[in-house]
Amino acid sequence: MTDLAGNAVDYFIDRHLREGRGDRLAFADPWRSLTYAELAAASARFAAGLRAAGIERERRIALVMLDTIDFPIAFWGALRAGIVPVPVNTLLPADITGYILGDSRAAALVVSAPLLAALRPELDRLRLGRVIVSAPDGSTPPPPSPALPFERFLATAVNGPPAGCSPDEVAFWLYSSGSTGAPKGVRHVHSSLKATADTYGAKVLGIRPDDLMFSVAKLFFAYGLGNSMTFPMAVGAGAILLPDRPTPEAVLATMRRFRPTIFAGVPTLYAALLADPELGPSAGSDRLRLSISAGEPLPEHIGRRWRVIVGSDILDGLGSTEMLHIFLSNRPDDVRYGTTGKPVPGYELRVLDDAGGDVAPGEPGELVVAGPSAAEGYWNQRDKSRRTFRGAWTHTGDTYTSDADGYYRYCGRSDDMLKVGGIWVSPFEVEEALIGHSAVLEAAVVGHPDLDGLIKPMAFVVLQQSAPRDEPLALMEALQSHVKERIEVWKHPRWIEFRDSLPKTATGKIQRYKLRQG
Repeated sequence: MTDLAGNAVDYFIDRHLREGRGDRLAFADPWRSLTYAELAAASARFAAGLRAAGIERERRIALVMLDTIDFPIAFWGALRAGIVPVPVNTLLPADITGYILGDSRAAALVVSAPLLAALRPELDRLRLGRVIVSAPDGSTPPPPSPALPFERFLATAVNGPPAGCSPDEVAFWLYSSGSTGAPKGVRHVHSSLKATADTYGAKVLGIRPDDLMFSVAKLFFAYGLGNSMTFPMAVGAGAILLPDRPTPEAVLATMRRFRPTIFAGVPTLYAALLADPELGPSAGSDRLRLSISAGEPLPEHIGRRWRVIVGSDILDGLGSTEMLHIFLSNRPDDVRYGTTGKPVPGYELRVLDDAGGDVAPGEPGELVVAGPSAAEGYWNQRDKSRRTFRGAWTHTGDTYTSDADGYYRYCGRSDDMLKVGGIWVSPFEVEEALIGHSAVLEAAVVGHPDLDGLIKPMAFVVLQQSAPRDEPLALMEALQSHVKERIEVWKHPRWIEFRDSLPKTATGKIQRYKLRQG
């Protein structure tokens, strides 16, 4: 059965107009702002433009867009028309973006003007029929022919209500990071958006109508999509969008200008902010009440230092593109650093051995999750869909332990775990110990064979800018001793290689397989 209420647009936008919240701030970027009433009108014009362009229901349109107010207009406008938006990571190489455009069979592309030139060879190759160009600052310079300016696309007269949809109808796609292969199109349904708002947004964040959200994770990430759109829009709150790269300077300037109440970051950024001398109480916002983290596990010492310097805890959580947002998290009244917390209400977790049985507390195994926001599956990836989505359970590929008190602790990706002396070693545990040293900014640990062919931990380390570099051997020995003092001696890295940077995916996750390959 389909009806207007099944379309997520009704709950996240139109409901606020019916209930008198149309004049509330929905989004602000460095140049412009948008109320809920303005978002409703603009998204309706965008939907009308898609219909006028002859793009049929259930077709896909790609969004290669910076975080400005044009992004939510395009995203929700597509949903309003019953067309499927596909946000694409703007940091990907042009050929990977071209792969996604072809794989999704996108009928149109909405692209931010600064990103167009790099994509032009791919667009010429694909012969994409419709290209709409958004200017981040709201200006309307004429784009190269045959592209159409975003504002001109919105000039189409509004014609008709939102498309009636089933709650189980595919609403949008997100592409996985593809750290171990080609990106996979993950298909999410309309009801999943509200499901994440009703669970993590309401029961962990406790987001309120007077909150102002600022997420450095971009809207094309599942994490950023929830932070900047789903959660604030569920309660009629507002969100700040930053189109630029989230350097510590840009983040702190945004905090000072807009004074958000909730800040969402990733561990790498928290580490960089803590290394910035400008960081102080409330991180520049005197209204800050909550900070959250996901993307990679948060090292314990980063959370503790943030609490001391900034004055609030960081709620570390685990989510995935496949589950749309965080399903395991610390809580404002229950923070245990070094763990990922407890299951978000509405989700069920298990830790399984290789045979599919539940492991004992303290034993490592694969984390699987069941909950209302699981994706429908991967696009054109039947075997991978079957391996990941098994009945009600989604297999995460993460290795975890759980303790008798119900807290879960990350050990590493299943293919990153090391067996040293017949005992499993978590690379994250060794990395966390290394990062606890004042000289270390980032660390990654992989397995490396010794002279006897036995696997032992090897570390790759990026030093803090202030760290001494004149005696690398002495520093290596100091780091090894530091690790031995904090975890079991046999887990310490036998070799340490100092690097200027670590290989990462476009989403910022460390690519340990590249380090293993040398």
